[in-house]
Amino acid sequence: MKGRINNRMGEIQIHPEVIAKYAGLTAIECFGIVGMAAISMKDGLVKLLKRESLTHGITLSIEDNHITLDFHVIVSYGVSISAVADNLIENVKYKVEEFTGMTVDRINIYVEGVRVID
Repeated sequence: MKGRINNRMGEIQIHPEVIAKYAGLTAIECFGIVGMAAISMKDGLVKLLKRESLTHGITLSIEDNHITLDFHVIVSYGVSISAVADNLIENVKYKVEEFTGMTVDRINIYVEGVRVID
């Protein structure tokens, strides 16, 4: 479902893919996030997604202009997962609400792996 915003000049529709891409770019800028993860249904392996396919690690739903986001992430080794998750939630919620004008109701974070950064 697309996000819809009505103003005095007409209607604005935002495709969920646009919001997911923006949320993904915001997420990978957060401290402690290595990148987005994709899980292979065939063999259950987790792989780090490239910057071009960030949206594969994000599930987004929009109902009545209220957004719910699910992030599948890989975090840096040695960082506090709860601190990274809190930072991710705060940054993404603020930036997505500012970007879209819609309310972010829920952000779920699934840590799919840990990676050592050189």
